[in-house]
Amino acid sequence: MKENKKVLLGMSGGTDSSVAALLLLDTGYDVTGVTFRFYEKDNNTEYLDDARYLCEKLNIPHITYDLRDKFKEYIIDYFIKEYMSGRTPVPCTLCNNYLKWPILREIADKEGIYHIATGHYVQKKFIKGYWHIINGADPDKDQSFFLWGLPQDILQRMLLPLGGLTKTRIREIAAERGFMKVATKKDSLGVCFCPMDYRSFLKKNVDTESIKPGIFCDEEGNQIGIHDGFPFFTVGQRRGLGIYLNKAVFVKDIIPKENKIILSDNIKSLEKNEMWLTDWNITNEESLIGKDDVIVKIRYRKQANRCRVEKSGDGRLHVILFEPLASIASGQAAAFYRNNMVLGGGIIV
Repeated sequence: MKENKKVLLGMSGGTDSSVAALLLLDTGYDVTGVTFRFYEKDNNTEYLDDARYLCEKLNIPHITYDLRDKFKEYIIDYFIKEYMSGRTPVPCTLCNNYLKWPILREIADKEGIYHIATGHYVQKKFIKGYWHIINGADPDKDQSFFLWGLPQDILQRMLLPLGGLTKTRIREIAAERGFMKVATKKDSLGVCFCPMDYRSFLKKNVDTESIKPGIFCDEEGNQIGIHDGFPFFTVGQRRGLGIYLNKAVFVKDIIPKENKIILSDNIKSLEKNEMWLTDWNITNEESLIGKDDVIVKIRYRKQANRCRVEKSGDGRLHVILFEPLASIASGQAAAFYRNNMVLGGGIIV
């Protein structure tokens, strides 16, 4: 598709995407808003009304796209299956890389729109022939960790109007334009379909016979307690274990077939010097494979380790850590960086 001044903006009805619409219009783009119906708790569609209202006020077209069935299949069912397999899912990563952005592109193609945009707090930069995701200017809101899987044909069409701004400034812009409801909306927290406790979500959506009490064991295999079911735990977990031993203990391993949780009081015993990734994406292999100045993150915040990445003979990525890293859980995402630039990522085996 030839480049034009048209942009399709994903609008959730929240503060970020609403201000993104304002900024894109200011820059001279012909904006069309699209609101995805992913998940509606208790059939609450207030977000749809808010998105429609803003588009009416700004005199821009608005599209509603129902993805509830696809979201359930690709995200919610995956989320449940991962926990029921003793793994730690990354629904926001999969949603962005395999659902939200690809469908934005698909709709844009149908509508004759070149650019696609969202209210993500990230930037992008063209380096050595490749587009890269770059950290957002607001370190507390940076969402680069979730976007390592996007291909070049999406990256080159992306517009990211919030990337160079802070959340505080975004709220100020909304207030200055007279959109006070937008300016004061609360931020969404956690996973959209279970923002608080995933355990309660599992209890409501999984057959009660599938989650049964099991045993806690120490590293020598001795039984030291009873737990409510292995899906309620993740590797590295310390709080909310439901066992009291007068000392801090961590989940070292999850054994689904035996409904067994292995606990350790030594965080060092959870450390590993390597990990393997599947379902990976690399922006530019020459800038990543075999290099010694790469940072890997397996958490959204407050963690970064130097590593070297190699391709293994079975098609996986082998990540050699320069310093041991604790709490590496199967199913988690790992993202690679150099400084503030995303180099790629994958899913931990």
